[in-house]
Amino acid sequence: MANKSIFAVWVSLISNVLLTILKIVTGLIFNSKVLVADGIHNAGDVVATIAALTSALVSRKPADEDHPYGHGKAEAIASGIVAIILIMAALLMVYKSVESFFEPPAAASWISLVAALISLIWKQALYMYCIRIGRAENSRSLIATAYDHIADVYASAAAFVGIGISLIGDHFHLAYTEYGDSAAGIIVSYLVIRLGFKMGREAIDILMDKNITNEQLAELSSIIYSVPNVKRVDSIRARELGNAIIVDVKVSVPNQLTVKEGHDVSREVKKTIMQRMKLVGDVMVHLNPWYEDGEQEQ
Repeated sequence: MANKSIFAVWVSLISNVLLTILKIVTGLIFNSKVLVADGIHNAGDVVATIAALTSALVSRKPADEDHPYGHGKAEAIASGIVAIILIMAALLMVYKSVESFFEPPAAASWISLVAALISLIWKQALYMYCIRIGRAENSRSLIATAYDHIADVYASAAAFVGIGISLIGDHFHLAYTEYGDSAAGIIVSYLVIRLGFKMGREAIDILMDKNITNEQLAELSSIIYSVPNVKRVDSIRARELGNAIIVDVKVSVPNQLTVKEGHDVSREVKKTIMQRMKLVGDVMVHLNPWYEDGEQEQ
């Protein structure tokens, strides 16, 4: 992971610590259930961001004797950890929100409303910052951190709306509006759980070496066919490893080529792929003989 990504994770970590303190302290003082739950969610974010930072540092380590393919999957592991934390935090938010329906409602506070608004704006800015760098550098752990930020945007938006409904209800003496923040907490929990499962599924796919998308495979095939002396693409496999894609291809070349000529073709295939697809970190090329009559050995 590049230095920009590591700096972005550090910014996220410090922000999460400050927002956790802001939400929990404000929520406890003014007895806002949704703000306390959101603060606990943020506390989980601190752990998730530490996992992302650790994985970022581990993934930068070069390949060694025990890990000849490098340490890139550390980022997928961190992404899975973030997904688990998100789901657990959301379940806790559901519990706290449901629990508050059976307790006397607390008076809504303008300070709680302002705290929720600050969190919403701050987290939206962090999401835009992290997702931009994460996608530019294909950093799974930073993208996971960005998704964590957007989950917080949902939570803070729900807290803001819920507290706002309670304040309006207090002002106009409307029935049941005092439970606005509790209802909002349940709604946002559902959104966070969905996001957590999506992130978890993506992390599992990477750890299980799932193939890249059909569109990317089609692009690879087109690139390979552009190399002189490639007569047929017999198979393509590609998987994500950290912030890079590892490609394995089998191609057929004219059977009369010498070993050196065949080696030159395979080298050209690798060079062309890596030049035209910047995310590709390595290419393994296997050559098969191609005959004019269509027969083929693999």
